[in-house]
Amino acid sequence: MSTTPSQARNKTARRAGIGAFIGSTIEWFDFYIYGTAAALVFDKVFFPELEGAIGTLVAFGTFWVGFLARPLGGIIFGHFGDRLGRKKTLVITLLMMGISTTAIGLLPGYASIGVAAPILLILIRMIQGIGLGGEWGGSVLIASEHAPKGKSILYGAFAQQGSPVGNTLSTLSFLAISQLPDEDFVSWGWRVPFIASAALVFVGLLVRMKVEESPAMAGIIEKKEVVKVPVLEIFRKHPGLIALGIGACTIGLSATYFKGTFALSWATSSLGFDRSSFLTILLVANVTQVLVQPFGAVIATRMNSMARAVTIMLVPELVLMPLMFMLIATENYALAMLGVVVATIPHCLYYAALAGLLASRFPAHLRYTGISLSYQLCGTILGGTTPIVGQFLLNQTGSITAVIAYALFQVALTLVCMLLLLKRRNYDETAGAEEKPAGAMAAA
Repeated sequence: MSTTPSQARNKTARRAGIGAFIGSTIEWFDFYIYGTAAALVFDKVFFPELEGAIGTLVAFGTFWVGFLARPLGGIIFGHFGDRLGRKKTLVITLLMMGISTTAIGLLPGYASIGVAAPILLILIRMIQGIGLGGEWGGSVLIASEHAPKGKSILYGAFAQQGSPVGNTLSTLSFLAISQLPDEDFVSWGWRVPFIASAALVFVGLLVRMKVEESPAMAGIIEKKEVVKVPVLEIFRKHPGLIALGIGACTIGLSATYFKGTFALSWATSSLGFDRSSFLTILLVANVTQVLVQPFGAVIATRMNSMARAVTIMLVPELVLMPLMFMLIATENYALAMLGVVVATIPHCLYYAALAGLLASRFPAHLRYTGISLSYQLCGTILGGTTPIVGQFLLNQTGSITAVIAYALFQVALTLVCMLLLLKRRNYDETAGAEEKPAGAMAAA
Protein backbone atom coordinates (compact mmCIF):
# COMPACT_ATOMS: atom_id res chain seq x y z
CA MET A 1 0.00 0.00 0.00
CA SER A 2 1.37 3.40 -1.01
CA THR A 3 1.97 6.09 1.59
CA THR A 4 -0.32 9.11 1.38
CA PRO A 5 1.13 12.66 1.60
CA SER A 6 -0.52 13.06 5.01
CA GLN A 7 1.07 9.87 6.31
CA ALA A 8 4.45 10.92 4.95
CA ARG A 9 4.18 14.30 6.68
CA ASN A 10 3.23 12.67 9.98
CA LYS A 11 6.17 10.27 9.71
CA THR A 12 8.53 13.17 9.04
CA ALA A 13 7.06 15.07 11.99
CA ARG A 14 7.54 12.11 14.33
CA ARG A 15 11.13 11.68 13.16
CA ALA A 16 11.78 15.38 13.79
CA GLY A 17 10.25 15.13 17.27
CA ILE A 18 12.30 12.06 18.18
CA GLY A 19 15.45 13.65 16.77
CA ALA A 20 14.85 16.80 18.81
CA PHE A 21 14.26 14.72 21.94
CA ILE A 22 17.41 12.58 21.58
CA GLY A 23 19.67 15.49 20.66
CA SER A 24 18.41 17.74 23.44
CA THR A 25 18.66 14.89 25.97
CA ILE A 26 22.35 14.49 25.20
CA GLU A 27 23.07 18.21 25.28
CA TRP A 28 21.21 18.70 28.58
CA PHE A 29 22.99 15.70 30.07
CA ASP A 30 26.28 17.39 29.21
CA PHE A 31 25.13 20.67 30.76
CA TYR A 32 23.62 19.18 33.93
CA ILE A 33 26.59 17.01 34.86
CA TYR A 34 28.59 20.22 35.15
CA GLY A 35 26.12 21.63 37.69
CA THR A 36 26.23 18.46 39.75
CA ALA A 37 30.03 18.35 39.66
CA ALA A 38 30.18 22.05 40.61
CA ALA A 39 28.05 21.34 43.67
CA LEU A 40 29.98 18.25 44.79
CA VAL A 41 33.61 18.33 43.70
CA PHE A 42 34.87 21.26 41.59
CA ASP A 43 35.80 23.35 44.63
CA LYS A 44 38.18 20.56 45.71
CA VAL A 45 39.62 19.81 42.24
CA PHE A 46 39.97 23.30 40.76
CA PHE A 47 39.79 25.69 43.76
CA PRO A 48 41.42 23.80 46.65
CA GLU A 49 42.87 26.97 48.19
CA LEU A 50 39.37 28.38 48.77
CA GLU A 51 37.75 26.58 51.67
CA GLY A 52 34.14 25.90 52.60
CA ALA A 53 31.30 28.08 51.38
CA ILE A 54 33.63 30.46 49.49
CA GLY A 55 35.02 27.61 47.39
CA THR A 56 31.47 26.46 46.63
CA LEU A 57 30.48 29.99 45.65
CA VAL A 58 33.42 30.26 43.23
CA ALA A 59 32.60 26.84 41.76
CA PHE A 60 29.05 28.07 41.19
CA GLY A 61 30.61 31.09 39.48
CA THR A 62 32.20 28.82 36.86
CA PHE A 63 28.79 27.15 36.53
CA TRP A 64 27.31 30.57 35.67
CA VAL A 65 29.96 31.20 33.01
CA GLY A 66 28.14 28.67 30.83
CA PHE A 67 24.99 30.75 31.14
CA LEU A 68 26.94 33.92 30.44
CA ALA A 69 28.01 32.43 27.10
CA ARG A 70 24.59 31.08 26.14
CA PRO A 71 23.17 34.34 24.71
CA LEU A 72 26.23 34.55 22.46
CA GLY A 73 25.39 31.05 21.24
CA GLY A 74 21.80 32.15 20.73
CA ILE A 75 22.93 35.10 18.60
CA ILE A 76 25.46 33.12 16.55
CA PHE A 77 23.34 30.06 15.87
CA GLY A 78 20.10 32.04 15.75
CA HIS A 79 21.70 34.06 12.95
CA PHE A 80 22.64 30.99 10.93
CA GLY A 81 19.48 29.11 11.91
CA ASP A 82 17.29 31.94 10.61
CA ARG A 83 19.38 32.31 7.45
CA LEU A 84 20.64 28.83 6.51
CA GLY A 85 18.27 26.49 8.33
CA ARG A 86 17.66 24.73 11.64
CA LYS A 87 19.22 21.34 10.85
CA LYS A 88 22.75 22.51 9.99
CA THR A 89 23.13 24.50 13.18
CA LEU A 90 21.93 21.60 15.33
CA VAL A 91 24.70 19.33 14.05
CA ILE A 92 27.32 21.95 14.93
CA THR A 93 25.93 22.64 18.41
CA LEU A 94 25.88 18.93 19.26
CA LEU A 95 29.52 18.59 18.26
CA MET A 96 30.52 21.65 20.29
CA MET A 97 28.80 20.34 23.40
CA GLY A 98 30.26 16.85 23.02
CA ILE A 99 33.84 17.96 22.49
CA SER A 100 33.83 20.52 25.31
CA THR A 101 32.20 18.13 27.80
CA THR A 102 34.74 15.39 27.06
CA ALA A 103 37.54 17.95 27.41
CA ILE A 104 36.35 18.84 30.93
CA GLY A 105 36.53 15.17 31.86
CA LEU A 106 40.16 15.04 30.69
CA LEU A 107 41.22 18.37 32.22
CA PRO A 108 43.98 18.12 34.88
CA GLY A 109 43.17 19.65 38.25
CA TYR A 110 44.82 22.46 40.21
CA ALA A 111 47.24 20.04 41.86
CA SER A 112 48.68 19.11 38.45
CA ILE A 113 48.83 22.37 36.46
CA GLY A 114 48.06 25.07 39.01
CA VAL A 115 46.05 28.14 38.07
CA ALA A 116 45.88 26.99 34.43
CA ALA A 117 43.31 24.38 35.51
CA PRO A 118 40.51 26.77 36.58
CA ILE A 119 41.30 29.09 33.65
CA LEU A 120 40.93 26.24 31.15
CA LEU A 121 37.80 25.06 32.96
CA ILE A 122 36.20 28.48 32.49
CA LEU A 123 37.19 28.65 28.80
CA ILE A 124 35.81 25.19 28.05
CA ARG A 125 32.64 25.99 30.01
CA MET A 126 32.16 29.04 27.80
CA ILE A 127 32.37 26.89 24.66
CA GLN A 128 29.85 24.50 26.20
CA GLY A 129 27.55 27.43 26.94
CA ILE A 130 27.78 28.76 23.38
CA GLY A 131 26.85 25.31 22.06
CA LEU A 132 23.81 24.95 24.30
CA GLY A 133 22.86 28.55 23.54
CA GLY A 134 22.25 27.54 19.94
CA GLU A 135 20.88 24.07 20.68
CA TRP A 136 17.67 24.80 22.55
CA GLY A 137 16.02 27.08 19.98
CA GLY A 138 16.91 24.80 17.08
CA SER A 139 15.61 21.66 18.81
CA VAL A 140 12.33 23.34 19.68
CA LEU A 141 11.82 24.63 16.15
CA ILE A 142 12.85 21.50 14.27
CA ALA A 143 10.08 19.70 16.21
CA SER A 144 7.36 22.36 16.46
CA GLU A 145 7.68 23.56 12.85
CA HIS A 146 7.24 19.98 11.59
CA ALA A 147 4.13 19.54 13.75
CA PRO A 148 0.66 18.94 12.28
CA LYS A 149 -1.64 21.96 12.51
CA GLY A 150 -2.67 22.74 16.08
CA LYS A 151 -0.02 20.50 17.65
CA SER A 152 3.05 22.77 17.78
CA ILE A 153 3.01 22.88 21.61
CA LEU A 154 2.86 19.08 21.80
CA TYR A 155 5.73 18.65 19.35
CA GLY A 156 7.77 21.43 20.96
CA ALA A 157 7.44 19.39 24.16
CA PHE A 158 9.56 16.66 22.53
CA ALA A 159 12.57 18.97 22.78
CA GLN A 160 11.56 20.06 26.29
CA GLN A 161 11.44 16.44 27.42
CA GLY A 162 15.18 16.20 26.76
CA SER A 163 15.85 18.39 29.79
CA PRO A 164 14.42 16.13 32.53
CA VAL A 165 15.66 12.98 30.81
CA GLY A 166 19.16 14.48 30.51
CA ASN A 167 18.94 15.57 34.13
CA THR A 168 17.86 12.09 35.19
CA LEU A 169 20.77 10.48 33.35
CA SER A 170 23.11 13.03 34.93
CA THR A 171 21.84 12.27 38.42
CA LEU A 172 21.99 8.52 37.80
CA SER A 173 25.59 8.75 36.65
CA PHE A 174 26.67 10.73 39.71
CA LEU A 175 24.62 8.54 42.03
CA ALA A 176 26.53 5.52 40.71
CA ILE A 177 29.98 7.06 41.10
CA SER A 178 29.13 8.61 44.49
CA GLN A 179 29.41 5.08 45.91
CA LEU A 180 33.18 5.38 45.44
CA PRO A 181 35.38 6.32 48.40
CA ASP A 182 35.79 10.09 48.69
CA GLU A 183 39.41 9.98 47.53
CA ASP A 184 38.55 8.06 44.35
CA PHE A 185 35.46 10.21 43.69
CA VAL A 186 37.52 13.41 43.84
CA SER A 187 40.57 12.11 41.97
CA TRP A 188 38.91 10.37 39.00
CA GLY A 189 35.33 9.24 39.61
CA TRP A 190 33.64 12.53 38.75
CA ARG A 191 35.32 12.48 35.32
CA VAL A 192 33.52 9.33 34.12
CA PRO A 193 30.18 10.99 33.10
CA PHE A 194 32.04 13.73 31.19
CA ILE A 195 34.16 11.29 29.19
CA ALA A 196 31.25 8.88 28.60
CA SER A 197 29.25 11.67 26.94
CA ALA A 198 31.40 11.26 23.82
CA ALA A 199 29.61 8.00 23.01
CA LEU A 200 26.20 9.63 23.49
CA VAL A 201 27.11 12.45 21.11
CA PHE A 202 28.01 9.95 18.39
CA VAL A 203 24.54 8.38 18.69
CA GLY A 204 22.91 11.82 18.66
CA LEU A 205 24.70 12.80 15.46
CA LEU A 206 23.48 9.67 13.67
CA VAL A 207 19.89 10.50 14.59
CA ARG A 208 20.10 14.22 13.90
CA MET A 209 21.59 13.79 10.42
CA LYS A 210 18.42 11.99 9.33
CA VAL A 211 16.05 14.82 10.29
CA GLU A 212 14.77 17.01 7.45
CA GLU A 213 14.76 20.81 7.47
CA SER A 214 11.56 22.30 8.91
CA PRO A 215 8.85 23.26 6.38
CA ALA A 216 8.62 26.82 7.73
CA MET A 217 12.33 27.43 7.25
CA ALA A 218 12.41 25.72 3.87
CA GLY A 219 9.61 28.04 2.72
CA ILE A 220 11.44 31.14 3.96
CA ILE A 221 14.62 30.12 2.10
CA GLU A 222 12.65 29.33 -1.06
CA LYS A 223 10.86 32.70 -0.97
CA LYS A 224 14.15 34.49 -0.17
CA GLU A 225 12.64 36.11 2.94
CA VAL A 226 15.66 35.57 5.15
CA VAL A 227 16.82 38.59 7.13
CA LYS A 228 20.38 39.85 6.76
CA VAL A 229 21.04 40.34 10.49
CA PRO A 230 18.25 38.69 12.52
CA VAL A 231 19.47 39.89 15.93
CA LEU A 232 19.30 43.55 14.87
CA GLU A 233 15.86 43.04 13.37
CA ILE A 234 14.50 41.30 16.43
CA PHE A 235 15.61 44.11 18.76
CA ARG A 236 14.39 46.77 16.34
CA LYS A 237 10.97 45.28 15.71
CA HIS A 238 10.18 43.13 18.76
CA PRO A 239 12.04 44.32 21.91
CA GLY A 240 8.90 43.85 24.01
CA LEU A 241 8.67 40.21 23.02
CA ILE A 242 12.27 39.62 24.09
CA ALA A 243 11.71 41.28 27.48
CA LEU A 244 8.52 39.32 28.18
CA GLY A 245 10.12 36.13 26.87
CA ILE A 246 13.00 36.48 29.33
CA GLY A 247 10.61 36.82 32.25
CA ALA A 248 8.32 34.04 31.02
CA CYS A 249 11.20 31.53 30.96
CA THR A 250 12.36 32.23 34.52
CA ILE A 251 11.05 29.47 36.78
CA GLY A 252 11.16 26.98 33.92
CA LEU A 253 14.94 27.35 33.98
CA SER A 254 15.77 28.23 37.57
CA ALA A 255 13.71 25.62 39.41
CA THR A 256 16.10 22.89 38.32
CA TYR A 257 19.06 24.83 39.71
CA PHE A 258 17.27 25.63 42.97
CA LYS A 259 16.96 21.86 43.47
CA GLY A 260 19.78 20.15 41.65
CA THR A 261 22.58 22.63 42.28
CA PHE A 262 21.88 24.99 45.19
CA ALA A 263 19.84 22.59 47.36
CA LEU A 264 22.26 19.73 46.63
CA SER A 265 25.16 21.79 47.91
CA TRP A 266 23.20 23.17 50.88
CA ALA A 267 21.90 19.75 51.93
CA THR A 268 25.28 17.99 51.70
CA SER A 269 27.48 20.74 53.17
CA SER A 270 25.27 22.52 55.74
CA LEU A 271 22.64 19.89 56.59
CA GLY A 272 22.89 16.23 57.50
CA PHE A 273 22.50 14.63 54.06
CA ASP A 274 25.24 12.63 52.37
CA ARG A 275 25.82 12.69 48.59
CA SER A 276 24.00 9.45 47.83
CA SER A 277 20.94 10.31 49.91
CA PHE A 278 20.26 13.67 48.31
CA LEU A 279 21.14 12.48 44.82
CA THR A 280 18.52 9.76 45.29
CA ILE A 281 15.99 12.43 46.22
CA LEU A 282 16.86 14.36 43.08
CA LEU A 283 16.64 11.19 41.00
CA VAL A 284 13.08 10.50 42.19
CA ALA A 285 12.17 14.13 41.43
CA ASN A 286 13.71 13.86 37.95
CA VAL A 287 11.82 10.65 37.19
CA THR A 288 8.64 12.37 38.37
CA GLN A 289 9.34 15.20 35.95
CA VAL A 290 9.93 12.78 33.06
CA LEU A 291 6.55 11.15 33.73
CA VAL A 292 4.49 14.25 34.53
CA GLN A 293 5.95 16.92 32.24
CA PRO A 294 4.26 15.84 28.96
CA PHE A 295 0.85 16.44 30.54
CA GLY A 296 1.66 20.16 30.60
CA ALA A 297 1.65 20.23 26.80
CA VAL A 298 -1.62 18.27 26.77
CA ILE A 299 -3.24 20.70 29.23
CA ALA A 300 -2.11 23.73 27.23
CA THR A 301 -3.33 22.20 23.97
CA ARG A 302 -6.75 21.10 25.19
CA MET A 303 -7.79 24.03 27.38
CA ASN A 304 -9.67 26.84 25.64
CA SER A 305 -7.68 29.50 27.49
CA MET A 306 -3.88 29.40 27.45
CA ALA A 307 -3.83 32.03 30.20
CA ARG A 308 -5.97 29.84 32.44
CA ALA A 309 -3.76 26.81 31.72
CA VAL A 310 -0.59 28.71 32.64
CA THR A 311 -2.20 30.04 35.84
CA ILE A 312 -3.30 26.55 36.89
CA MET A 313 0.24 25.25 36.33
CA LEU A 314 2.19 27.99 38.12
CA VAL A 315 0.11 29.22 41.07
CA PRO A 316 0.65 26.01 43.13
CA GLU A 317 4.41 26.63 42.93
CA LEU A 318 3.94 29.71 45.14
CA VAL A 319 3.12 27.27 47.95
CA LEU A 320 5.15 24.22 46.98
CA MET A 321 8.54 25.89 46.43
CA PRO A 322 8.70 27.31 50.00
CA LEU A 323 7.42 23.97 51.28
CA MET A 324 10.29 22.19 49.53
CA PHE A 325 12.96 24.24 51.30
CA MET A 326 11.25 23.92 54.67
CA LEU A 327 10.99 20.13 54.36
CA ILE A 328 14.64 19.82 53.29
CA ALA A 329 15.58 21.88 56.35
CA THR A 330 14.03 19.23 58.62
CA GLU A 331 16.90 16.92 57.56
CA ASN A 332 14.33 14.12 57.39
CA TYR A 333 14.93 12.00 54.29
CA ALA A 334 11.28 11.15 53.57
CA LEU A 335 10.04 14.70 54.13
CA ALA A 336 12.80 16.15 51.99
CA MET A 337 11.94 13.76 49.16
CA LEU A 338 8.25 14.66 49.44
CA GLY A 339 9.06 18.37 49.29
CA VAL A 340 11.35 18.14 46.27
CA VAL A 341 9.01 15.84 44.34
CA VAL A 342 5.79 17.84 44.81
CA ALA A 343 7.57 21.13 44.06
CA THR A 344 8.73 19.63 40.75
CA ILE A 345 5.22 19.11 39.37
CA PRO A 346 4.04 22.71 38.71
CA HIS A 347 7.15 24.01 36.99
CA CYS A 348 7.62 20.86 34.89
CA LEU A 349 4.04 21.10 33.57
CA TYR A 350 4.74 24.70 32.63
CA TYR A 351 8.10 23.86 31.08
CA ALA A 352 6.47 21.41 28.67
CA ALA A 353 4.25 24.14 27.22
CA LEU A 354 6.83 26.94 27.40
CA ALA A 355 8.64 26.19 24.14
CA GLY A 356 5.54 26.11 21.94
CA LEU A 357 3.99 29.17 23.58
CA LEU A 358 7.18 31.18 23.22
CA ALA A 359 7.81 30.13 19.61
CA SER A 360 4.27 31.04 18.55
CA ARG A 361 4.86 34.69 19.53
CA PHE A 362 7.74 35.24 17.08
CA PRO A 363 7.48 35.36 13.26
CA ALA A 364 9.06 32.34 11.56
CA HIS A 365 11.91 34.21 9.86
CA LEU A 366 13.11 35.64 13.23
CA ARG A 367 11.96 32.78 15.45
CA TYR A 368 15.25 30.96 16.07
CA THR A 369 16.94 34.18 17.15
CA GLY A 370 13.92 35.40 19.12
CA ILE A 371 13.28 32.35 21.26
CA SER A 372 16.99 31.62 21.71
CA LEU A 373 17.70 35.12 23.02
CA SER A 374 14.68 35.06 25.34
CA TYR A 375 15.59 31.69 26.80
CA GLN A 376 19.35 32.19 26.96
CA LEU A 377 19.28 35.75 28.34
CA CYS A 378 16.93 34.44 31.03
CA GLY A 379 19.48 31.72 31.72
CA THR A 380 22.26 34.29 32.07
CA ILE A 381 20.38 36.82 34.17
CA LEU A 382 18.13 34.62 36.30
CA GLY A 383 18.55 30.86 35.75
CA GLY A 384 22.32 30.47 35.92
CA THR A 385 22.68 32.92 38.79
CA THR A 386 20.23 30.97 40.96
CA PRO A 387 22.87 28.91 42.83
CA ILE A 388 25.12 31.98 43.22
CA VAL A 389 22.34 34.21 44.56
CA GLY A 390 20.99 31.42 46.73
CA GLN A 391 24.41 30.68 48.25
CA PHE A 392 25.10 34.39 48.72
CA LEU A 393 21.77 34.93 50.52
CA LEU A 394 22.41 31.89 52.67
CA ASN A 395 25.95 33.07 53.52
CA GLN A 396 24.76 36.57 54.38
CA THR A 397 21.67 35.71 56.42
CA GLY A 398 22.42 32.23 57.70
CA SER A 399 18.76 31.41 56.95
CA ILE A 400 16.91 29.75 54.09
CA THR A 401 14.09 32.33 54.35
CA ALA A 402 15.80 34.79 51.99
CA VAL A 403 16.27 32.03 49.42
CA ILE A 404 12.57 31.17 49.65
CA ALA A 405 11.65 34.83 49.05
CA TYR A 406 13.87 34.88 45.97
CA ALA A 407 12.21 31.72 44.64
CA LEU A 408 8.75 33.24 45.12
CA PHE A 409 9.82 36.34 43.21
CA GLN A 410 10.89 34.18 40.29
CA VAL A 411 7.60 32.28 40.19
CA ALA A 412 5.58 35.50 40.25
CA LEU A 413 7.75 37.09 37.55
CA THR A 414 7.24 34.06 35.31
CA LEU A 415 3.46 34.08 35.69
CA VAL A 416 3.04 37.80 35.03
CA CYS A 417 5.33 37.85 31.98
CA MET A 418 3.74 34.81 30.34
CA LEU A 419 0.22 36.17 30.84
CA LEU A 420 1.32 39.42 29.17
CA LEU A 421 3.08 37.50 26.39
CA LEU A 422 -0.08 35.54 25.64
CA LYS A 423 -1.84 38.81 24.85
CA ARG A 424 0.54 39.34 21.91
CA ARG A 425 -0.03 38.11 18.37
CA ASN A 426 0.02 34.33 17.83
CA TYR A 427 1.95 33.79 14.58
CA ASP A 428 0.99 30.10 14.45
CA GLU A 429 -2.68 31.06 14.14
CA THR A 430 -1.90 33.47 11.28
CA ALA A 431 0.54 31.18 9.48
CA GLY A 432 -1.87 30.77 6.59
CA ALA A 433 -1.57 34.45 5.75
CA GLU A 434 1.30 35.56 3.57
CA GLU A 435 3.99 36.98 5.85
CA LYS A 436 6.12 39.82 4.59
CA PRO A 437 9.85 40.07 5.14
CA ALA A 438 10.85 41.48 8.49
CA GLY A 439 11.60 44.92 7.14
CA ALA A 440 7.92 45.38 6.24
CA MET A 441 6.38 43.60 9.21
CA ALA A 442 4.48 45.47 11.88
CA ALA A 443 6.03 45.51 15.33
CA ALA A 444 4.61 43.11 17.85
